[in-house]
Amino acid sequence: VQLQASGGGLVQAGGSLRLSCAISGRAMSNYAVGWFHQAPGQKREVVASINWSTGTTYYADSLKGRFTISRDYAKNTVYLQMNNLTPEDTAVYYCAAGPAIVSLVTVRWDYWGQGTLLTVSS
Repeated sequence: VQLQASGGGLVQAGGSLRLSCAISGRAMSNYAVGWFHQAPGQKREVVASINWSTGTTYYADSLKGRFTISRDYAKNTVYLQMNNLTPEDTAVYYCAAGPAIVSLVTVRWDYWGQGTLLTVSS
């Protein structure tokens, strides 16, 4: 599985941005795709994830209501729509995929894309 994240950039606080994760290499049925962020000096943390087959989603509590994850079957792409951005959202954002065996909380993220940098200015 290959994942290609894109869409990062420089945004002013309060703005919006949509990240894309293009997926290739295998059918994604029974797989989950997740978005993670890693701020400088911080550990990588999950932002949101989606079960490709069922559309079930999971969000980090702190981001609920501002971020939306979605998938496009035709384009084999997962999106992360980010609204009302704050400087605290500044980070490298990664997408990852893994088997959706039990729940979105316990996915083993086997495949990772390169990161895309989001910088939110105040």
